Amino acid sequence: MDISVKFTIQAWNQISTDPITFAMAVVKTRILPAGSIEESRLLYVVIGAREDRQWIFVRHADRETWEMPAGHIEPGETADRAAERELLEETGATGAALEHLCDYEVTAGAGREYGRLYRAEVLHRTDRLEHEIAEVMLSGELPENLTYPEVQSALFHYFCNLE
Repeated sequence: MDISVKFTIQAWNQISTDPITFAMAVVKTRILPAGSIEESRLLYVVIGAREDRQWIFVRHADRETWEMPAGHIEPGETADRAAERELLEETGATGAALEHLCDYEVTAGAGREYGRLYRAEVLHRTDRLEHEIAEVMLSGELPENLTYPEVQSALFHYFCNLE
C-alpha cells in the first residue's frame, strides 16, 4: 500500500536539511508485512492506541500539533520494548495489549527510513506523562493539525482499513 503526498521541509526535516532538494519532494509511506524489515534497520515505532473505542493522540510540549504515540528505538532496545516504553511515557498507559501490525517505509527524495507500527488497546492509564508530552487527547477521528501529516495520516488510514 503506497501513499504519496507533497510536503514542505518544515513538516519533515529528519531526512535532509537541504531545503532546495526537499522543499517539494514527495513523501511516500509504504506499508510492509510485519517483520519484513530487520530489527537493526528500524528507527521508529508508532502506536495506534485506543481507549474506550477512542483514538489516543498526544501533543509534544514544543509543538501545537497532534500525533499518535511514537518515538525512536533506543540503542540496544527491541522495537517491541520501544513501543511499550513510548506508550507508557507518552500516554501514561500502565496496562495495554500491544500487537505488531506491520512495518513501514518512508521515502523522501533519496532518503529512506523504516519503522514498525503497533496497535494497542489501552486498559489503564495514569496521569503521569513524560516531560516532553504536554497533553493527551481522545478522539474518534484523525485530528487536522498533525505533526507529521504525510506519515501519520497514512498509518492512521491503514488502521481504519483493518476495522
